[in-house]
Amino acid sequence: MNRVARLHGARDLRLADEPEATAGPDELLLEVSAVGLCGSDRHQYLEGGIGGDPIERPLVLGHEVGGVVAAGDRAGQRVAIDPAIPCRACETCRRGLAHLCPEMRFAGLGQTDGGLQRYLAWPADRCARVPDSIADDEGPMLEVLGIALHALDLGGAAAGMRAGVFGCGPVGLIVIRALRSIGADVVIATDRLPSRLEAAEASGAATMALVPETGGPIRLPAVDVAFECAGEPDATDDALRSLVPGGLVLLVGIPEGPRASHVAGPARRKELGLRWVRRMADGDLARAIQAVETGRIALAGLVTAHYDLDDVGPAFEALAARSELKIVVTPRSGRDG
Repeated sequence: MNRVARLHGARDLRLADEPEATAGPDELLLEVSAVGLCGSDRHQYLEGGIGGDPIERPLVLGHEVGGVVAAGDRAGQRVAIDPAIPCRACETCRRGLAHLCPEMRFAGLGQTDGGLQRYLAWPADRCARVPDSIADDEGPMLEVLGIALHALDLGGAAAGMRAGVFGCGPVGLIVIRALRSIGADVVIATDRLPSRLEAAEASGAATMALVPETGGPIRLPAVDVAFECAGEPDATDDALRSLVPGGLVLLVGIPEGPRASHVAGPARRKELGLRWVRRMADGDLARAIQAVETGRIALAGLVTAHYDLDDVGPAFEALAARSELKIVVTPRSGRDG
């Protein structure tokens, strides 16, 4: 049987034993080792949907997935999945933007179940081998690192640039580490939680600013490029105020609800740009694996809580409370099952 956690509505997660998943043509059957919980999972859990769209049916969440191939020629191989499955046929895909495919299937979204289950069938070409030097609980974060690398590409981040990261949850912390790996200077990192600011400093942020509940950081040094990783208007506003004229904000965070807002004055006066970051592009997962395997970017220290699949409810309550950095659920107990 396949142990599965399904979201039926807001804060309504239910565990069940279902028939074991079977791999179709060109798919691999994975025994799931670790699933990272992220901001989009938090939205779905608290709201019963995301971006104003409710879930369409009881859904298995989890798109940051690492596992072990259970059968076939690649049996025993440790892999991380690319959670996005583009159609490869539409105009967007033909333009080289497959990660923005309007017909995309995505793990833990719409009609496509994600990784919070013991077994998962996934397209073989979306499963990347993970070397033994990368820990099981780091495997899910390779997808997050892929997004960070894509965000740096979109922002034109380069060595010597002054960068700001506004929101220091797991995504923001990985963006900081990616920026430092290319020689950018993270001159400001903001968050409302002191524990996250300590993690930002440990990740390579040169200076920190605590954002009090009343809004506004203690200090706002000038930055050449800004990464908003909180999904909150205050973070976007701080990013806009900090940017030099002509600068660019990369909107990595997922906002609450279907609309987002920002302060207009600084954006207009400085002719600032805002660019959304959707997900990693083709090739970014391989880049992420190489960066960690070679030691250029470290993921150690980000996971602060592990939960078994049977404790998925408490795991999501901890996610809702933002009481940890990165939470990992482990459907598979150890590498030997």
